[in-house]
Amino acid sequence: MAVNLVNVEQVSKVYGTRALLDGVSLGVSEGDRIGVVGRNGDGKTTLIRMLAKLEDADTGRVTHNGGLRLGVLTQHDSLDPAKTIRQEVIGDLEDHEWAGSAKIRDVLTGLFGGLALPGFEHGLDTVIAPLSGGERRRIALAKLLIDEQDLIVLDEPTNHLDVEGISWLAGHLRTRRSALVCVTHDRWFLDQVCTRMWDVQRGTVHEYEGGYSDYVFARAERERIAATEESKRQNLMRKELAWLRRGAPARTSKPRYRIEAANELIADVPPPRDTSELMKFANARLGKTVFDLEDVTVQAGPKTLLTHLTWQLGPGDRVGLVGVNGAGKTSLLKALAEASRSQGDVQPAAGKVVVGKTVKLAYLSQEVAELDPNLRVLEAVQQVRDRVDLGKGREMTAGQLCEQFGFAKEKQWTPVGDLSGGERRRLQILRLLMDEPNVLFLDEPTNDLDIETLTQLEDLLDGWPGSMIVISHDRFFIERTTDKVMALLGDHALRMLPRGIDEYIERRQRMEEMATPASAAGSSAPKAAPAETVSPQAARAAKKELQKVERQLDKMSTRETALHAQIADNATDFEKVATLDAELRELVAERDVLEMRWLELAEDA
Repeated sequence: MAVNLVNVEQVSKVYGTRALLDGVSLGVSEGDRIGVVGRNGDGKTTLIRMLAKLEDADTGRVTHNGGLRLGVLTQHDSLDPAKTIRQEVIGDLEDHEWAGSAKIRDVLTGLFGGLALPGFEHGLDTVIAPLSGGERRRIALAKLLIDEQDLIVLDEPTNHLDVEGISWLAGHLRTRRSALVCVTHDRWFLDQVCTRMWDVQRGTVHEYEGGYSDYVFARAERERIAATEESKRQNLMRKELAWLRRGAPARTSKPRYRIEAANELIADVPPPRDTSELMKFANARLGKTVFDLEDVTVQAGPKTLLTHLTWQLGPGDRVGLVGVNGAGKTSLLKALAEASRSQGDVQPAAGKVVVGKTVKLAYLSQEVAELDPNLRVLEAVQQVRDRVDLGKGREMTAGQLCEQFGFAKEKQWTPVGDLSGGERRRLQILRLLMDEPNVLFLDEPTNDLDIETLTQLEDLLDGWPGSMIVISHDRFFIERTTDKVMALLGDHALRMLPRGIDEYIERRQRMEEMATPASAAGSSAPKAAPAETVSPQAARAAKKELQKVERQLDKMSTRETALHAQIADNATDFEKVATLDAELRELVAERDVLEMRWLELAEDA
């Protein structure tokens, strides 16, 4: 029988006149991996702080098992700025001692990319004081994971980690013996790591078995049975459930009868996006040209990030952009944004960017735009405009859009200066959409947003007719809102990934495996004769053919979507369906051949 590690009994906590937690009773046992979700401000962080005895409850009590070894990652670290990374993370261990520990090597490699900490000027001997918040957070996480604990409590552990770092952390936590309680908005991470969920709502905590996907089903089912009046939230939940079941049925760990119940629940829910219809709207709003890049070089200061880039962002394209930190994702968006603002007068270091005449760009940067702190939320939105056309006949007032983004009527009169970081991020996105753009650049849009707000944003983007590029380390958001994934792998090129982020992780692992033996051989063996390499002319030709193949794959993807729609429209005409199905099978076979050619070219380009 599992040993109980922490008991929370009838705990209440009040701030001002608001009860964040009201008579909550919970327990954490050995082997538990618990994800904590809920809206910003509903008490997630307060709950785990009381669980860890970092904050006292007003009533009730929290008891820890005797001798409990507890590790906590809060949103604000307690690192000594005068110390080095070595002193904080490794402590007094000699080099041969820590280097001989597989666990320490795994943590340093997973969080920093190598034992030498390549992102830090002096490696382990770097002083902490001048480091950024993100760098300090990774150091605090490494310090925590190297120690042995019975229970780990993590508050937003995926913040400031890239896709690879999040993937490593998920795998690491799955294999640890420690119990885990984790607050995060990263839904992919919750699905990978957690076996139970706590949903903090209106002073109470609802418990669910399974990861995030199972929680979505169970909560939708509970709300349906209870016949709640929150129809908007229920519809959003059913819509997300439909996407989870149809797009990735392997996510859920529930038995077959639960899966059948889920399918029955979503029987009348349409797919999240009508791609064909959105493409028609996008063509009407944008014409044929959005952004055309020809032989472009992108630089950040003296550093060259991309070379000989030829690529098109077409009307209605929804692209997820992933890549290693520093590979040029944000720099690429900035180069396109500068060309758009100047109507093509400002060009990158080399090559040419052609901007469509009808392009109206909205760019959400990582920095939260500063607004007059005395402005009310509704006033800040109405500064942009009073009403907005969201496409497909959906028009909303500023107040209605505020409500959809979690700003209830009373909250709309809150001064901007009193908003939390997540609420300011919401307001920033809201103001962008209010300006009726037809092209969206979203750079880390999920930062500081709770899961409910992310779901509302995804629902809004489902019907948004335009072109979109999303940079995000949130795999769930990328998969949910975009139709294809492009990657910057640090080799000055932009690659299309037919299998999405899974393919990106695999390619990065292969690159690291190839680099490790090469570096080891270089340090211990005499230099061998140079291996046969691809000539610059052949590499250039391969890159051009690669880009041609990528455009063909894009067209095939669009045609495949259209064929699926036609088959659905002609479901009762068996002769027509047979003809369309034959065409679809032929198209899929051609696509498979092209994808193999793409993989061959990617090795030479």
